[in-house]
Amino acid sequence: MGADESTKQQASDRLKQVAGHLGGKESPESELPPQAPQRKGRRRRASVSGPPADYSDRLGQLETLRKLARTPDPERRGYRHQKEAGKLWVWERVDALLDKGSLQEVGSVTGEVRWGKTKLDSSAAADPDGQQQRPHEEETIEGFTPSNSVQGFGKLNGRKILFTADDYSLRAGHADGALWEKTDYIEKLALSLRIPIVKLVDGSSGGGSVTSIRKNGFSYVPPLPAFNHVVKQLNLGIPNLGAALGPSIGLGAARVTVCHFSVMAANVGSLFNAGPKVVEGATFEEGLTLSELGGPDMHCRNGTIDNLATDEHHAFQQIRTVLGYLPNSGAMIPPDRREAALKTIIPRRKERMYDPRRIITLVVDKGSFFEIGALWGTTAIVGLARLAGHPVGIISNNCESATGGALDAAGSHKLTRHLKLCDVMNLPVLQFVDVPGYAVGTVAERTATMRHGVNLAMAYYSTTTPVFSVITRRVYGVAGGVMLDCREPRTRVGHAHELREAERRGGLEGKAGLYRKLEAEYEGLMNPVRTANAFGVEEIVDPAGTRGWFVGGLGMFTGEVMEERVARRRAGTLTPSFA
Repeated sequence: MGADESTKQQASDRLKQVAGHLGGKESPESELPPQAPQRKGRRRRASVSGPPADYSDRLGQLETLRKLARTPDPERRGYRHQKEAGKLWVWERVDALLDKGSLQEVGSVTGEVRWGKTKLDSSAAADPDGQQQRPHEEETIEGFTPSNSVQGFGKLNGRKILFTADDYSLRAGHADGALWEKTDYIEKLALSLRIPIVKLVDGSSGGGSVTSIRKNGFSYVPPLPAFNHVVKQLNLGIPNLGAALGPSIGLGAARVTVCHFSVMAANVGSLFNAGPKVVEGATFEEGLTLSELGGPDMHCRNGTIDNLATDEHHAFQQIRTVLGYLPNSGAMIPPDRREAALKTIIPRRKERMYDPRRIITLVVDKGSFFEIGALWGTTAIVGLARLAGHPVGIISNNCESATGGALDAAGSHKLTRHLKLCDVMNLPVLQFVDVPGYAVGTVAERTATMRHGVNLAMAYYSTTTPVFSVITRRVYGVAGGVMLDCREPRTRVGHAHELREAERRGGLEGKAGLYRKLEAEYEGLMNPVRTANAFGVEEIVDPAGTRGWFVGGLGMFTGEVMEERVARRRAGTLTPSFA
């Protein structure tokens, strides 16, 4: 064979060999290149068994940490105290709050891990080449203290939310286990995704303690993690719903109080700036219990917390109910019968009282009225309801209150807060007005009724959500003007001198006669039909048809007007403020 033919044959053989490799076929022995001879007496290098290719070791560590975090330790002192206090553990709360199977935790393995090392048995894994293996060390988990805050995604009645829940059994909720970082992240996430956030507060919710200074090695300026994000959420109408499910202290107290809606579990909840021991040292008030210092009887009556719940499960039920009335944010739209009883519910005699809540329940969809703040600001009634299926805000004066319906400082504050809530949530307001004015007297002056009343006026004139009003009986004074931006006849102007003269001429009997005459005259002048003649009100309706009138007005709002409002919110040209 010539040199050229030999070269061609070698090239052909090499091409077949490469083609065999590319096609996944083994080349015949004749096509394999000869192996270099091995030197006798040379030892083969021992191979080190590497980590598994499927990362099962790391996945196993994650599974172990999650299992440790979600398994209660009855021997841990904090867990025992939690159960002895009659409270649910944090993971029991998560299961009770969220729809079954909807949990998607964020930061599930955040915490402090005690790592150890163990040698892997070399005989457990055979080298395919039969080479000698050298054992290697692998990290193992010897203990785990999880973060005392559980956070993530979940669903309430099928609706996606974010949630954060304190674990009081670990350092009473004090700053630990990256709690600040997790809180800041979840608040940013709610702001970015614009979905509701539920906060289960039990402890300081990230506030520091004396041991925090010791751990850090220096005295620090107390931070307020994520508070700026919360303010933005409130004003954007991203629902913030909070529950006080234990002693809510300092920052924890602030976190639940700042929500759009808050509820306290009566059997376990309390709220204060500092605990009994700190109070004892600062004010010498000794022997205070958590309930005496800041229990539900105090804070559900002074307006710090909106609603009272019998227990934790009832608190979760109220949160689900409130969320059902609210949109995911203010840039979204929130998710007919005749009642003969309305004809006679308002007494003809103005001195007699009536049940304003009965009017509300007769007008709105049956079973849909949810009252907010029933134990405080009792001169006013506020809440949420549905009208022909549409969520609405409810406002009513309360003639059964101690002031006869006159708005005091607390009632004005309550109305202000509710107006702002409805405004940021795009909820139209149904208003039942029966107000004899602002409260008067030394108590009213001492509690700054005028200041709170002016704040209410600013709320009425700065909010833009539609208000549909029904005057159920009286509209007097500045408070009446604020609520309806209109005037009603004044009953006392210009007649004091006439009454004194009648008394001088005819004694008390003469004065009483003139008073009865004037009263009859004004009773006639105050006929609402006369007010309608002068277009002081837009329309007078048959009380039994009140619901139909509201439904008609609401129908106009839920169409193009509502869509335009939402478009302005998205464009940033309409910016309601809650905080």
